[in-house]
Amino acid sequence: MLKLDMRRTLNSLLFVFALLLILLAAARPAAAVEVKISASALERTLVTQLFNGPDGRYYLRGNPHSSCYVYADSPHVSFADDRIVVDVHTRSRLGASVMGRCLGVSLSTNARVSLVPDAEEESIGFRDARIEHMSESRELNFLLVPFLSGKLPAQMKVNAADLVRQVLARSKEVTGYSCTLGTLKMHSLLVEGDALVMDADGDLNVD
Repeated sequence: MLKLDMRRTLNSLLFVFALLLILLAAARPAAAVEVKISASALERTLVTQLFNGPDGRYYLRGNPHSSCYVYADSPHVSFADDRIVVDVHTRSRLGASVMGRCLGVSLSTNARVSLVPDAEEESIGFRDARIEHMSESRELNFLLVPFLSGKLPAQMKVNAADLVRQVLARSKEVTGYSCTLGTLKMHSLLVEGDALVMDADGDLNVD
């Protein structure tokens, strides 16, 4: 389960989603809604869940005190056709650490990966990672490939049901009704223009 501080970035969108469920719950047991999520919302989620180290960096090798290191920072999320595109900046000092100094080369480059959004029951997930751009260094790419195709999409994943349940915990205070979410099932996640469109059904109990 994601930690609370990693869940706040999509709360505003999912709060609207939760209110829509409340309004529709009186009409039928399963409320179908469509929610549009911006690229900037996904970017904030990625920053919160992955690029949350010192100075917004994620270290692929070493740490802030290492003489030799590789880190990524400055993530940017955009949409292209039916895919989500993530650009990151990477900086590295590759070589051998000798007496507290890194003897080797320094590199600064950009990398890009594109992903297909995937509805996974209650979660917003991503699949089919396709690396669009890397560095010219084989050593650096050895670290970038698993990061771009595995770590990064895994850390963008969000359990939407957990977030909605957190929002609904404040429902009585906001609406005067006590609401709880039974199930949430996403049917589709599609990139349409400048938004990621989520289509889902939810079972809501209103007291």
